[in-house]
Amino acid sequence: MAFIKRLGWYLVGVSIGLVFLAFILKKKSGEEGINFCYLPNCRALKDFKSKPITYSSKAEEQMATMQLDSLYFSNAFTDGDVDFGKSDTKAQPCKIYFVNFEEKEIELKNCEKEIVIENIVRKK
Repeated sequence: MAFIKRLGWYLVGVSIGLVFLAFILKKKSGEEGINFCYLPNCRALKDFKSKPITYSSKAEEQMATMQLDSLYFSNAFTDGDVDFGKSDTKAQPCKIYFVNFEEKEIELKNCEKEIVIENIVRKK
């Protein structure tokens, strides 16, 4: 009888643990809108999205000629790829990153309180 009682308590504990695990995995899968970024590309893009964007005069001219708007950069910071090989993540006071998105390369400075778009190059 003691074994059946211990087995019952064990099954109660396992079922409670499974319920908690189901809630955690549901949130992690994106159904609740929670995003977990572990890889460097995702973390960098998430940091870019969290700051206000300003544009250099050169970037504003390039945006006008390429017919780009702020929505383009919002999409680039969601689906783009950061080129860490070209980027200078140790630069002071602002880190320099290169983001590839839709046949274009965006050069930006990641400062403490803002993102500054410096240059936009159309890739061949």
